[in-house]
Amino acid sequence: MKNPLITIGESIHASIPKTGTIMKQLAELGPDAYSRPTCAIGSGPLNYIKGLIESQAADGADYMAVNLDAFGEDEPQLCVDMMVEYVRMVRKWGNGVPVCIDSSSNDVLTAGLKEWYNTDEQVKQPLINSVKVYTMDNILPLKKEFDFAFIGLLVSEGTPTGPGGSHSVDELYSLARRIFAKAVGEYGFTPGEIFFDSTVFPLAIDMPMEPNVPGYTYRAFETIKKIKSDAKFKGVHCSLGVSNCVRDLPARRVGICRAYVAKAAEYGLDAAIVNVAHHYGQVEPDAELMELVDAYAKMDGSAESMNKAIELMGKFCRENRKGA
Repeated sequence: MKNPLITIGESIHASIPKTGTIMKQLAELGPDAYSRPTCAIGSGPLNYIKGLIESQAADGADYMAVNLDAFGEDEPQLCVDMMVEYVRMVRKWGNGVPVCIDSSSNDVLTAGLKEWYNTDEQVKQPLINSVKVYTMDNILPLKKEFDFAFIGLLVSEGTPTGPGGSHSVDELYSLARRIFAKAVGEYGFTPGEIFFDSTVFPLAIDMPMEPNVPGYTYRAFETIKKIKSDAKFKGVHCSLGVSNCVRDLPARRVGICRAYVAKAAEYGLDAAIVNVAHHYGQVEPDAELMELVDAYAKMDGSAESMNKAIELMGKFCRENRKGA
């Protein structure tokens, strides 16, 4: 069965504790460690990364994300150099799956994109994550030299004016309009090469502190619905980093993610950064967990909707707390 969801594998991410430790070990072995034969002594860290790449390809990933930002906090150039190596490894062991170059640094994004095409091989169009309204004029012009699709992250440097001091659905939609106009009108992207990310907020803390303020999940989902309902955006994709929704929950994280994907798909989500081994979009979600996610999707600022979400989350945590 073909997955209706465009899946972006999340496993090569330096913020994942075990993976980050392995990445650090590999980097400490020196620059030749990335090209050392995998049968050589001390090649354990390299084989671990090779396994992550190969397993995600085998599980049907449409893209394979690489995020090394944890290494760039103190040494920005190290992050640039490492991205070049990881892009090279995805190209080598990814069985044709294109890379998703994921970074908050324009230098890292640019270096990864250049390396993806630094080959005589035929490679598929990569994905850049992410472009914002305040970075788009630095990244989107690269389209003239390198073919790529991109994720447009709907965040702004400006002060939000929505309820509770956050971006409203209309503000997020306006950011999407600005990115779309530049990408299509000025830089030659097709709508199908644009993915919009309205940002996932952890369900465990998605509880407004003021009355009449919608929840973050409500805003994320309604923004997707507004974009996908607008004929001007025909052909664009909407993507979310789904694993963020289960942060701080006590249990059943895969089940919650499965329900989150299924509920977001009802609003128009058609792509996601996920653990591809769980085959989100292909397995039926649990009805009770769907009800929980639905309560957050409908938390529009009314007391009734907020009370329902609180009630269901309380029940979930009681039933799934450790030691229960």
